Amino acid sequence: MNSVTVRTLLVRGMLAGIGAGVLAFVFAYLVGEGPVDAAIAFEEANSHDMGAMGEELVSRSVQSTAGLATGVLVFGVAIGGIAALAFCFALGRIGRFGARATAGLTALAGFLLVYLVPILKYPANPPAVGNPDTLDKRTILFVLMIALSVLLGIAALLLGRRLAPAWGNWNASIAAGLAFVAVVAIAMVVLPSGENTPKGFPATDLWEFRLASVGVQAVLWSAFGLLFGFLAERVLEPKPARGQVSTLAA
Repeated sequence: MNSVTVRTLLVRGMLAGIGAGVLAFVFAYLVGEGPVDAAIAFEEANSHDMGAMGEELVSRSVQSTAGLATGVLVFGVAIGGIAALAFCFALGRIGRFGARATAGLTALAGFLLVYLVPILKYPANPPAVGNPDTLDKRTILFVLMIALSVLLGIAALLLGRRLAPAWGNWNASIAAGLAFVAVVAIAMVVLPSGENTPKGFPATDLWEFRLASVGVQAVLWSAFGLLFGFLAERVLEPKPARGQVSTLAA
């Protein structure tokens, strides 16, 4: 794949990330803001020094609209660009899949490796919940888990390709998947816990927030896979113009 095509796909990936980010923002606003408001209400009700908190620099209405939209869209663009480059690497190397199928598999791998696996070890908490003194530690642990998940995913892919000639594609894929699950399980046991939910926080609100967080990511990655698959197919598998079809038919 030449550099011009890669650059074109990178731009298409970022555009698909914007589209996916818009859909994810709508989902986050409609589903995720309720649990966040509940978390903020819990924090305010249990704060012993409300006077020291001072006036918030950014109002809650701005945080839940413009702030949320900006964050989700920037994340969508970044993820779109990175996933597009991963698509360029994966195309033709993971099987005889077309552009749409490869885009879908890339999006699925991104959702699993970048979000779902790390979040199983370090589940999301509402912004107002938890000890701010441990924020840096929890962030480092979460980023470490993302890096480990991605590296193990790549290692599983390479293992599957190496075993495929002797074991067959199906058996090699199963073996590589089981190896990935086993090593991830060991890592989750060894790595320190990042749980930091205060006592008394409503379990229902926490569960709803975590479900909404998973939903936002699922919408983002699913939409990206569909949008980018369509855009990538138009670049890599262009359909002939009607005039060309008529000429060939004649």
